[in-house]
Amino acid sequence: MADTVLYEVSDGLATITLNRPEAMNAMNVAAKVALRDAAEAAAADSAVRAVLLTATGRAFCVGQDLKEHVGLLMSDKESGSTDTMSTVREHYNPIVRALTGMKKPVVAGVNGVAAGAGFGFALAADYRVVADTASFNTSFAGVALTADSGMSWTLPRLIGASRASDLLLFPRSISAQEAYELGIVNRLVPAADLAAEALAVARTLAEGPTVSYAALKESLAYGADHSLDEALDKEDELQSKAGASEDHMIAVRAFLAKEKPRYLGR
Repeated sequence: MADTVLYEVSDGLATITLNRPEAMNAMNVAAKVALRDAAEAAAADSAVRAVLLTATGRAFCVGQDLKEHVGLLMSDKESGSTDTMSTVREHYNPIVRALTGMKKPVVAGVNGVAAGAGFGFALAADYRVVADTASFNTSFAGVALTADSGMSWTLPRLIGASRASDLLLFPRSISAQEAYELGIVNRLVPAADLAAEALAVARTLAEGPTVSYAALKESLAYGADHSLDEALDKEDELQSKAGASEDHMIAVRAFLAKEKPRYLGR
């Protein structure tokens, strides 16, 4: 994979690192392809039990690389093509589908500004550990675009439709503290502690009951769009699978023995 995104798997944890610090991790085509491939690789790898999405430098991700984007738009204009905007279908959608749909938890370690698609990627994670110096901005309306990277789905589910409309229609920088108060941030930590804290959270999940986490992730997504009766049926279905897992038996035996369970992830 291109070095615009780093990918490493160690002891069940896949770490995906956005690595264009000189461009505040703006997403050029190479970075989008690399992130898509990394997310899909983590989703498909049975040895991966959790994912940490993080970044180098002073930003998490400022979204689309507008310098490259302008050049591609000019080429489209000259050729009569609309290929540039296919990036949503070819890159952003597969990235978000992989992050939200994988049967393992995803942690975003947000070290700095997360704007546009970068904000969307953070929202696609299951858990966000955020530095107190970080900030968020929807950005899209500021460049005459609409929401992508799943933000029309994820943001209102976290903070409600009214607040989501406000942040999308009137883009502004949201401090880490305000994001925490809105419910966007799960864990707010001093900037100096961000890397260690995000890794610790992701490592804990990588050592946990993977089948249980996958079921919880699926049930939360399902419950957001279905009736109570349908959600109850889904809980029944998923609980049967979780109850048949090796990790459930390990947990029960450890509880009875008053020991800490050592999960196998299956």
